Amino acid sequence: MTDPNRYREFKMPDVGEGLTEAEILTWLVKPGDTVTDGQVVCEVETAKAAVELPIPYDGVVHELRFPEGTTVDVGQVIISVDVAPGTVDEQPQTAQPAAAEPSAPVRSAEEDEAPQGRQPVLVGYGVAESSTKRRPRKAPTGASAASAAVQRELNGHGAAVAAPAAPAAPAAPVTGERPLAKPPVRKLAKDLGIDLATVVATGPDGVVTREDVHAAASAAAAPAAEATAPAPAPAAPVEAPAAVAGARETRVPIKGVRKATAAAMVGSAFTAPHVTEFVTVDVTRTMKLVEELKADKEMAGLRVNPLLLVAKALLTAIRRNPEVNASWDEAAQEIVVKHYVNLGIAAATPRGLIVPNIKDAHAQTLPELSRSLSELVATAREGKTTPAAMQGGTVTITNVGVFGVDTGTPILNPGESAILAVGAIKLQPWVHKGKVKPRHVTTLALSFDHRLVDGELGSKVLADTAAVLEQPKRLFTWS
Repeated sequence: MTDPNRYREFKMPDVGEGLTEAEILTWLVKPGDTVTDGQVVCEVETAKAAVELPIPYDGVVHELRFPEGTTVDVGQVIISVDVAPGTVDEQPQTAQPAAAEPSAPVRSAEEDEAPQGRQPVLVGYGVAESSTKRRPRKAPTGASAASAAVQRELNGHGAAVAAPAAPAAPAAPVTGERPLAKPPVRKLAKDLGIDLATVVATGPDGVVTREDVHAAASAAAAPAAEATAPAPAPAAPVEAPAAVAGARETRVPIKGVRKATAAAMVGSAFTAPHVTEFVTVDVTRTMKLVEELKADKEMAGLRVNPLLLVAKALLTAIRRNPEVNASWDEAAQEIVVKHYVNLGIAAATPRGLIVPNIKDAHAQTLPELSRSLSELVATAREGKTTPAAMQGGTVTITNVGVFGVDTGTPILNPGESAILAVGAIKLQPWVHKGKVKPRHVTTLALSFDHRLVDGELGSKVLADTAAVLEQPKRLFTWS
């Protein structure tokens, strides 16, 4: 009979703030593996971020309760650990069969090393590389890899993704160890049906990069392309298996960021009465200031672009009209005016739309704001944005202009009072000093919660933002 004190169970934690579920992306251990307190055992994806989970026990993995790709509710047991290995009891429920020499279990070189002491761990940040043991992994045969790829396509994970041209298919690594890769890269490989064990790593210390995965996907698609076309063709999306190539529909599971975004947008649209106002403005002087700041030694090494000055203009408008920076407390029937601005920046990432925010953006200088924007965007692109970085926003900017769009009617981020959409900046005929001249022009759209912000206040905020972009010197005269 199983000793309840011997087998410790680890439950899916709340890795965010109030999140109720998470998807298991990758298991880093298997039944029979030795683990230490603080070692990362799996990577999971919540509705907001991809994070690593450390185990709080020393022992041997007894059972993995859920396979990769499963969405698990917070509080459910996901793994059990035998904390007293060697005690006569029962064999691990899902452990692998014994090797040919039962007296000497197979161990990797890393497992033979003396375990290091526990290091402080924050969920979502992982631990030092030395605390993570990599389990041996047998490279799959060509047939098994192909079968796995086909099954992933049938399960709806084989999304067609354009990949750059690459040399011939790389040979599988021969080290026998589990390939090193960041969670977003593992997710990309999973979506493309690529086994990381077959990918040649070009990153530092043998880490598999996104480019390596794309190259492997391109190489895998090349034989099929050669069989159907007499001449080489440009890199094309990965083709679906023949069994589903003629399908008229594709069903994609709604989960993760997409699921959270959908729920949040529906809740916002049907809770806060939206009003959107527009203004078209000549931003020629702002564009000139951008070029001047790029050459300023005080801004050396910092990213200077129109979005930086748009953010500064909006912060100036909020300072002149502080009532716009508020939230609606339904339970208390109060309007909460906030004396700080956590400026959200909508970011499109491979995982979907996220809105991290810059804490206390109102108190930052222009160089500090530039640095914060750069760090926010880089972190989002790498898929490392933490749940805390997306909490507590007050107003948001969404830059739809990068897609060539003139403007839009953005939906409020839940709990916020306003969102500013910035359209594409284009040279257009404009009346300037009594003459029609080509000027840099853009359209701004401000959506706001009409429970908090009436038409006059919303109009003032939008007009002040536009005025700063038209005459950037107002950044000084209005300070």
